[in-house]
Amino acid sequence: MSKKEKIVIYQVLPRLFGNDNTTNRINGTIDQNGSGKFSAFSKIALNAIRKMGFNHIWYTGIIEHATKTDYSAYGISKDHPAVVKGNAGSPYAIKDYYDVDPDLADDVKQRMKEFEDLVNRSHDAGLKVIIDFVPNHVAREYKSDVKPQSIKNLGEDDNIHTSFDADNNFYYIPGQAFSLDFDLDFHGHKYEEYPAKATGNNRFDAHPDRNDWYETIKLNYGIDYLSGEHKHFDPVPDTWNKMLDILLFWSSKNIDGFRCDMAEMAPVEFWGWVIPQVKAKYPDIILIAEVYNPSEYRNYLWNGKFDYLYDKVGLYDTLRAVITGDKPASAITNCWQSVEGIQYQMLNFLENHDEQRIASDFFAEYPQKAIPAMVVAATMNVNPVMVYCGQELGEQGMEGEGFSGIDGRTTIFDYWSVASIRNWRNGGKCDNRGLTKEQKEIHDFYVKLLNLCNSEKAIREGLFYDLMYVNYENPDFNSEKQYVYFRKADNELLLIVVNFDNKDVETGINIPANVFEFLQISPEKISAGVDLLTKEKTDSLLRSENLFRTNLKANGGRIFKFVVE
Repeated sequence: MSKKEKIVIYQVLPRLFGNDNTTNRINGTIDQNGSGKFSAFSKIALNAIRKMGFNHIWYTGIIEHATKTDYSAYGISKDHPAVVKGNAGSPYAIKDYYDVDPDLADDVKQRMKEFEDLVNRSHDAGLKVIIDFVPNHVAREYKSDVKPQSIKNLGEDDNIHTSFDADNNFYYIPGQAFSLDFDLDFHGHKYEEYPAKATGNNRFDAHPDRNDWYETIKLNYGIDYLSGEHKHFDPVPDTWNKMLDILLFWSSKNIDGFRCDMAEMAPVEFWGWVIPQVKAKYPDIILIAEVYNPSEYRNYLWNGKFDYLYDKVGLYDTLRAVITGDKPASAITNCWQSVEGIQYQMLNFLENHDEQRIASDFFAEYPQKAIPAMVVAATMNVNPVMVYCGQELGEQGMEGEGFSGIDGRTTIFDYWSVASIRNWRNGGKCDNRGLTKEQKEIHDFYVKLLNLCNSEKAIREGLFYDLMYVNYENPDFNSEKQYVYFRKADNELLLIVVNFDNKDVETGINIPANVFEFLQISPEKISAGVDLLTKEKTDSLLRSENLFRTNLKANGGRIFKFVVE
């Protein structure tokens, strides 16, 4: 892959992707509802994903996590069902940092080799591999069955008689037993934890409730939260060294990157210490941080040494509000202004496993409503863009699978099979023939757009120029519903305009004279444009003395390409 390549990520939960079992019993077991496997990502499937325009694939939920499924016959300790969410369990309640999820293996004994083979197949298809790293918390019954002999289990040497010790891996509530606001007794077998450990979402007491991350334990990176959050980083805390070993272990599996879960819940000093050490051995590996506090963005990039950050609080939240009519399209300008200087390090997305599906009743109801937002997310700058598996098919996420309930999200806790993904896979053929007419239409749009991200140099590595400032008072342009900007590379110029309105519109766009000076082009040398999404030509010329006129479909967009002669 070229270093100039724009990163286009496909996030996928393997447990769901390859599951063709249509039973879908609510709260069903793996025997009833089935589970997708590593092997479902065949050469055919991976090549099809690559052809959609993706060059990176984020396999979500690879590392072994707590589950109600019994794998004790394979030497994997059982988890108490009271502290497992759903039958499948949360991929973010890590049970063994050195193992893969046995649900995903055809042969559980060969599960690691099956994962390694998946990495190789992905690379053969031209896809770089990203997996989760979950640094902040682990499952309540964490125990590595396959760790290297030289490494001790988390908590093995902890002083459990004190709430905090810089070399403890966990935080403790001495003298108190762990309890929940619901029954911990399952068929006469009660979950017991004494002394109680702090819960993953920074609950430093023994009594989290059902809305907490009660199935997880908070990891101790040397911050004494109960005494003014004092930092004890010298000498380096034991947890830091254990996490370095884990990152190096997975990096040695030939993966290409980590998406770091809730990265800001681990101290930035740890990241600034660990990332350079990982990159010293694996210089091309990328690390993406899930960070939600904008005031900390630059800290985690500059001091934490991350390559990219989630753009959730800025661009995602704004685009969602524009789609639902709660903000004007002009609000998008503030998104790039607020991250000026680090725009290229922000990961854009409209869906992931945490967020509600676009087509759900809780968001936009129809996937077409997000087309203009997706154009913006994919083409506004050179930074990475991500699509969540099923998004490109208009998946609604409106099934009550079990633990997660009907919430507009596709479950990460339950064994389930997703009809839209099954339709696309079409029995492993991945030829789109199983899609409905509506699914084909939305899928075709995503394929066109995502492939443009790298076929067009102006999108991949070009300049960005926002045109909104000269169109706020333009009576022929509705800045409440339309957004417009330029991208430019060499002698190619793209005019990108989107329409968030639910109706077709005719619009005229002001082009200021100084933009041509900034882009160092003569308007007289600009050829007639063609819309890259529809192949339609435009007769309107790019000139400062007249409006550029075009029609826009309801919830649509145009990417006009001009060549400077």
